[in-house]
Amino acid sequence: MYIKVKVVPRAKKSEIIKLDKDYLKVKVLSPAIKNKANKEMIELLADYYSVNKSAVKIIRGEHSREKLVIILR
Repeated sequence: MYIKVKVVPRAKKSEIIKLDKDYLKVKVLSPAIKNKANKEMIELLADYYSVNKSAVKIIRGEHSREKLVIILR
């Protein structure tokens, strides 16, 4: 399943907001330094979709706030 994700680093609390069927806004506490925000986003998405962290892959936008993520089931 492919999902578009907008990541908001350094948010006040971690949360996932569903904007559309395949579009999520993920707020993370971590800053966008040394991949910390990406790692926290992967943990949140894995928990949200009840899959392992290894099943969540960033396809496009690793250094951008707009990302394309695949969830393997």
